[in-house]
Amino acid sequence: MPLLSNYLFRIIIALLSGASATLAFAPYSLWIFAYIAPLCFLLVIHQQSTKKSTWLGFFWGLGYFATGISWVHISIDNFGGMPMAAGLFLMIGLISYLALYPALFAFLLQRFFTSHSLTKYLLAVPALWLVTDWLRGWVFTGFPWLWLGYSQIDSPLSVWGPIFGVEGITAIILISSGAIAYALLEKKWGLLLIPAILAATSFAIKPFDWVTPQPDKVTKVALIQGNINQALKWLPRERWPTIMKYMDLTRKNWDADLIVWPEAAIPALEMEIPSFLRNLDSAATMNNSTIITGVVGQSPTGNFYNNIISLGMNGTGGYDYTDQPRYSKHHLLPFGEFVPFEKLLRPLAPIFNLPMSSFSRGDYIQPNMEASGTRLAPALCYEIVYGEQVRENITEQTDYILTLSNDAWFGTSIGPLQHMEMAQMRALETGKPVIRSTNNGVTAITDYRGNITQQIPQFTTAVLRGEVIPTTGTTPYRYWGSIPLYLLVLLSLLIAWRKRT
Repeated sequence: MPLLSNYLFRIIIALLSGASATLAFAPYSLWIFAYIAPLCFLLVIHQQSTKKSTWLGFFWGLGYFATGISWVHISIDNFGGMPMAAGLFLMIGLISYLALYPALFAFLLQRFFTSHSLTKYLLAVPALWLVTDWLRGWVFTGFPWLWLGYSQIDSPLSVWGPIFGVEGITAIILISSGAIAYALLEKKWGLLLIPAILAATSFAIKPFDWVTPQPDKVTKVALIQGNINQALKWLPRERWPTIMKYMDLTRKNWDADLIVWPEAAIPALEMEIPSFLRNLDSAATMNNSTIITGVVGQSPTGNFYNNIISLGMNGTGGYDYTDQPRYSKHHLLPFGEFVPFEKLLRPLAPIFNLPMSSFSRGDYIQPNMEASGTRLAPALCYEIVYGEQVRENITEQTDYILTLSNDAWFGTSIGPLQHMEMAQMRALETGKPVIRSTNNGVTAITDYRGNITQQIPQFTTAVLRGEVIPTTGTTPYRYWGSIPLYLLVLLSLLIAWRKRT
């Protein structure tokens, strides 16, 4: 009985500490919990068998994802057309699936690194955590949400973003947590110097800038936040009222160099409204401006694409449907934009037939979009959470990262705020400002350091007027990507393996 009680206590601590990690992310931004949560995780699996540790990892993951991605249920409840019980079942299934990755971390750590050694906590722990994070961001197209490094956008550790990216920041968190855990377990208080040294180093490199702003090349932007009701948007009767709403907001801002409408702002197929788009292109050209908007496209073969198009001052001779410059979304959202195993799943429930759930993928690398003499690397909605894809689409000529989104699917939840935090990380990693236009928020401008310089309130119809300053130069992360980090991961695992007994 004492053993059972002890293990139940550990399960409770695992659940609570996993849940506490959500407090590290937006909108709470209590970034210290990114250290506390994995520290408790390491302490709770100490001296437990591989099987018990694996289950503790699973319960830690249940707490983490049940609180961290609770917002997913809004799209299921509001747009899935399913009974509450079925929606709850799907949410439990998703959370349980994601909890398998912390469970895998615990299994690998306790199964293959049996010795209670310093190398286990300083090398194996961060390396295995990154490996399981990477798997979560890759398997079934990936779900790299809530990587711990994102929580540090406003902490001293943010300075490592341009060097090693969000995964490198995650590694530093786990090195610190591992050192503290070992110090507490072995009462070797000198190891507390490790997180102190990492923090001191962060402050030391903070003044250094990898890129140089170019204030003489400022771009005036107008980001249109239409705040269109998602439940009504695609009704035929709402098509032209929606388009006219965006036009009315645009007419007041023709003096901007760049006017941006959000993802799928036009509730029609591009091929259905060529006359309107030609007129819009002419109006933008006449005013020496560029309009960028999201619109759904259809290829001659019948495939649908989630696209971005530019109109006006975009380096072309005018709008032409057949060869208009477009960006087609590559990284599609599972179930929202495509259905895995669709022949099996689509007949089962309405949620597998959500509107716009049959898109095809664009290329992984696509040309930058030209707009009023600037070049923008686009990322549509969910794509902004894939740092490597964003990085590889940035060229020497890229001025800004452009991301269009529609987070109306997730209501007033914390999901859109977490999404914005990830967009900030892309700016920090690459040294390129991010321009983000959304249907109902968060619409914002982020500078090259990942700081939000301007934003407008969520859930309002508004226009964000601002100036964006491009940069020259490149960051180590933009140049090398994650290759150096994962070479260090491999080296860490080899050393920890050699010292495992």
